[in-house]
Amino acid sequence: MVYIHSWQEFQDAAEALYSKAPNNTRYGVKWKSSEGKLVLKITDNTTCIKFKTNSSIFLNRFDALNLSLIQKMQNQRPKEESPAAAPPDLTSPVKKEEGSLPPAPSSAIPTAAPSTGGIKKKKPKKKK
Repeated sequence: MVYIHSWQEFQDAAEALYSKAPNNTRYGVKWKSSEGKLVLKITDNTTCIKFKTNSSIFLNRFDALNLSLIQKMQNQRPKEESPAAAPPDLTSPVKKEEGSLPPAPSSAIPTAAPSTGGIKKKKPKKKK
């Protein structure tokens, strides 16, 4: 096991290790609250690299590495903002054809008003 002291080297090595053997690579995170240390470990059963820190500065970098590895594990590419993919203007009037049905809601959960039941009020304490 090799502790890498530079974050950039660890991130590059972790992504390269995952790219080399995605089916065998394991990624572990340990938080030792008593010592305030974060330990990251990635291995493919032949190579093992670790990074240890007690600085909170690395949390944003840690999030970025997690996001990158999760996207690779899900076989996704990072989403890039482009002007062509801008959301449509919702303020402009839309023509409705006669006889057409309104679009179905995008969520599988039906939208309904919240019910009024289910919440019980606490009884006031008796005075002595």
